[in-house]
Amino acid sequence: MLGYLVRRIFAAVPVMGVVALFVFLLLRLTPGDPAAILAGDNATPERLERIRTSLGLNEPLIVQFITWVNKLLHGDLGTSLISNLPVMKMIGQRVEPSISIALSTIILAVVVAVPLGVIAAWKHGTWIDRFVMGLSVLGFSVPVFVVGYILIEIFAIDLRWVPVQGFKSISAGFGPFFERIILPTCALSFIYIALIARMTRAAMLDVLGEDYVRTARAKGISEVAVMMRHALRNAAVPVITVIGTGFALLISGVVVTESVFNIPGIGRLTVDAVLARDYPVIQAMILLTSLIYVVVNLLIDVAYTLLDPRIRY
Repeated sequence: MLGYLVRRIFAAVPVMGVVALFVFLLLRLTPGDPAAILAGDNATPERLERIRTSLGLNEPLIVQFITWVNKLLHGDLGTSLISNLPVMKMIGQRVEPSISIALSTIILAVVVAVPLGVIAAWKHGTWIDRFVMGLSVLGFSVPVFVVGYILIEIFAIDLRWVPVQGFKSISAGFGPFFERIILPTCALSFIYIALIARMTRAAMLDVLGEDYVRTARAKGISEVAVMMRHALRNAAVPVITVIGTGFALLISGVVVTESVFNIPGIGRLTVDAVLARDYPVIQAMILLTSLIYVVVNLLIDVAYTLLDPRIRY
C-alpha cells in the first residue's frame, strides 16, 4: 500500500508542473496589461514602464516563469496588483469560511444521503424508493441560490431564528459560528444529498444481487448486517469517489452560496480577482484548486485500498 501511494504522489508532481506552466502562459498571453490596471487610466508612459520593470514584465517569458516558480517553491505566491497585499495573506483571511462551509456541507450530505440511498435500494420499487428518487430530482433541479433565498426568507426573516448573512469564526464561539453556517450548509448540501443518494442507491442495487449477499442472507444474518457489512462496504467505492470529488468542488466552487449569504470566502476572492485582472491572485487560486483536487484524489486512493484490497495491485 505504501509503495502504491508513493507512486501516486510522484505521478502528481508532473501534473502540478503542467498546471503551473498552463496557468503562467494563459494569464501572460491573454490581452490586457497589468501595469495599465495598476497605473490607472491617466498613467504616463514613463509610469507604465516603471511598473512593468518592477513586476518583471519586460523580461523574456522563460525568465519570468523561472522566477515565478522559484518564488512558489519558497512559498511566495506574489503580491496582489489591486490591494498590494501578499496573496498568501489574502487567501489565509478567506480560506476559513470556505473550508467551514465545505466540511459542514459534505458531512451533512453524507449523514443524510447515504442512509437514504441504502433505504431506497433496500426498498427498491416501493413508495420509499420513489420518494427518495423524487427528492433527488428536486435537488438537481432547484438552483442553489433559490434554495438559499427560500431558507433566508423562512428562517432568517419570518421566524428570525438565525442571522440573515455574514460569517463568524469558530474562535468567536460555537453558537455564533453555527447560527451563520447552518443556512449556507443546508442550501449547498441540497444538491449533494441528491447526488450522493442516487449514487449510493445505484451502487447498492448492483451488489444486492451478488452471490455473497444471497449467501449471507441464507446463513440467517440479519438484514441490517447484510446491508451494512456486506452490501454497503462493497458498494462504497463509487460513493467515495462522488464524495471526494464533491468536496473538491465545494472548496473551489462555493461562490454562489458565498454571494447569497455575504460570506467572504475564496470563491468571492477568485471572482473579484478575475474581474479586476489581478494576475497573482488568479494564478494562486487556480494552483490552489488544482492542489486540492490532487490531494483529494490521493485521499480517495487511500480509501480505495482500505475498502478493496485488490486495488493495491
